[in-house]
Amino acid sequence: MRDASIVTSSPFTKRNRPAGLVLTPGASADRDHHTLVAIDEALTDLPVLRLTLGTNRVPSAVKKIVAASEAFAAELGVSLDRLAYGGRSFGGRSCSVAVAEGLPAAALVLLSYPLHPPGKPDNLRVEHFPDIAVPTLFVSGRKDPFGTPDEFGEHVPAVAGPTTVEWVDGNHAPKNDAPVIEHVSAFLGY
Repeated sequence: MRDASIVTSSPFTKRNRPAGLVLTPGASADRDHHTLVAIDEALTDLPVLRLTLGTNRVPSAVKKIVAASEAFAAELGVSLDRLAYGGRSFGGRSCSVAVAEGLPAAALVLLSYPLHPPGKPDNLRVEHFPDIAVPTLFVSGRKDPFGTPDEFGEHVPAVAGPTTVEWVDGNHAPKNDAPVIEHVSAFLGY
């Protein structure tokens, strides 16, 4: 298990770092979730689009992410592969499925990724991991019931692209956004 140290190197340089970030909330939250707002406010040099998904179904969320990302990329004047995608729990999972299904991406930022429902470690949500070929950051609370450090150690290596896993104090909803922001900022090179 890695300590909660901040990522000291990014997989990106100033030339190839993402041109925008699409952030999505967990299943019961909206675009104004405090962690998403805090990331948006901290990354002043990176355009951020915060979405409310309005669904608890991954296929519906994927469609919304793809449509919103196309509009966001057009607004920024960049191709979809210059955008990073991610968010908390269900939102991050939905972004990871969208990328695994072919949405071009620069990176994934997965906060409190739900490897499985609490208490159901055999009900895994990792079948799409081998189809993720972009740099991927996972940031989770050490006491998250949706996935322990050992479970992440077992399943994250299935991701085809380079991965970084960082741990912060807390559970599925870490209260302190500062270390989460530091990890995201360092990973994206901002």
